[in-house]
Amino acid sequence: MKSLYLTAIHSVPVMRQAGGGSFINIASTAGLRPRPGLTWYNGSKGAVITTSKSMAAELGPENIRVNCINPVFNPDTGLAAEFAGGPVDEARRAKFLASIPLGRFSSALDVAHAALYLASDEAAFISGVCIEVDGARCV
Repeated sequence: MKSLYLTAIHSVPVMRQAGGGSFINIASTAGLRPRPGLTWYNGSKGAVITTSKSMAAELGPENIRVNCINPVFNPDTGLAAEFAGGPVDEARRAKFLASIPLGRFSSALDVAHAALYLASDEAAFISGVCIEVDGARCV
């Protein structure tokens, strides 16, 4: 949360001078649909989601959009073992994968595509939303 705050206090004045801008925060599906054993992680991601929505309401009159991306578990990230509760072996992979209806994990490219859309002119009227990049896990 501290980095979100620092980014905002440095970027908002620049965006105001430019006549608007776009923040894209990264949270997690854990902020919407928590998993057991990850209370503080779940709570911190929920805080990013709420902060994003609050910033959207506050900064919207200045044409500054704020949105959030909630990716599902990706076993190739640095925090995968901590998130999974141990080494990401085949049993843990299968357990997580079974909770994703589209049948695969998210990738960095999936998240990048969502970010590109949210930053684009095509999303000029989209603010205060969270896009779940989760293969329908949160449905």
